[in-house]
Amino acid sequence: MLEVDSINTFYGKSHILHDVSFEAGADEVVALLGRNGVGKTTTMKSVIGLTPPQSGTVRFEGEVVSGDSPSSIANRGIGYVPQDRGMFPELTVEENLTMGLGTAKRDETIMAEIFDRFPRVEERMHQKAGTLSGGEQQMVAMARALMRDPKLVLMDEPTEGLMPSLIPEIADITEEIADSGYSIVIVEQNVDLVLDIADRIYLMDNGRIHEQATPADLRDDETILEKYLGVGI
Repeated sequence: MLEVDSINTFYGKSHILHDVSFEAGADEVVALLGRNGVGKTTTMKSVIGLTPPQSGTVRFEGEVVSGDSPSSIANRGIGYVPQDRGMFPELTVEENLTMGLGTAKRDETIMAEIFDRFPRVEERMHQKAGTLSGGEQQMVAMARALMRDPKLVLMDEPTEGLMPSLIPEIADITEEIADSGYSIVIVEQNVDLVLDIADRIYLMDNGRIHEQATPADLRDDETILEKYLGVGI
């Protein structure tokens, strides 16, 4: 479904991603793991078109999308949950969700599914997004990414910055989305969550992907996580 082939991405003259390659198949959950600052978020932004790679190729369902605008890439069926949640604080929750539609029309069947998955989002529909808690904003960001019923969802640190008491709830929602048949590429520091939901894991360091592993591999050999994250299981 998603094929990222030897992309190189720069911020100005700073070379951030070096020949990054990975893929995610249909109904597959793929995780990018690594310490802060190794290029995981830039990889996600390169896929969605916010920081287009200067070389290499991103393909979605066999078609080249690298070089396309973010809105065009989203229209092809890729949803994006940004690391900073991307809220418009002065807009209501409903207006923030509508931003996720782009030029598409609101589908009430999809809305019903979203409200079933995020009942708190439905409760807050007429509340300004800036007044929500961090966990509620994260739910809105995730719901917004699902508004067009995408085939692939990019999730960048869905549990980052949340109160510890909220992390299990967001983790459960993330796992439920994965179990619903969406293809997912996730960046996440919550190793337990990644090991629970991922089919394959790519380990990044210094803007490169160095290893590919399965959750079983990482459970069997904790030195891999210690090398790339400085933590054990």
